[in-house]
Amino acid sequence: MSVILGIDPGSRVTGYGVIHQRGRKLIYMGSGCIRTSQKDLPSRLKQIYAGVSEIILQFKPDVFAIEQVFMAKNADSALKLGQARGSAIVAAVNAELPVYEYAARLIKQAVVGTGAADKTQVQHMVQQMLSLSSKPQSDAADALGVAICHANTNKTLLALAGKASSAKRGRYR
Repeated sequence: MSVILGIDPGSRVTGYGVIHQRGRKLIYMGSGCIRTSQKDLPSRLKQIYAGVSEIILQFKPDVFAIEQVFMAKNADSALKLGQARGSAIVAAVNAELPVYEYAARLIKQAVVGTGAADKTQVQHMVQQMLSLSSKPQSDAADALGVAICHANTNKTLLALAGKASSAKRGRYR
């Protein structure tokens, strides 16, 4: 049905995860991390953009999903995270992909069942849901969680749309 690219943004490490959604089945395609090596932020942002662009070329996703920025105690960290997100989003928009954003709590709830889940719980559930032989790296697991969240949200919306249209058909017959 569709290939979903999930991104867990970070100014030093940006996780990515790609899944193929076929109906209710989720198939693992790939995951990993874009690790920036530059010291200055503009160079790191360029590396994130280039890395996400390369992943888009490699996997040819239909949809781009990314974690929203949350307000941290350190405003400087939140700003850098926002800029990293922006670099990844620009890569998606340049590839003409639709962009969806999800809150961290919603992603954890979709994967683990609780918005207060920790990273090891997310890793374990991603491994189970995608039938992986080992736990993915933490940032890659988070990105796969973003993709899973989008797939689950998309399934729910499609189901609701189907119920609404069948209810309308029944009402007018």
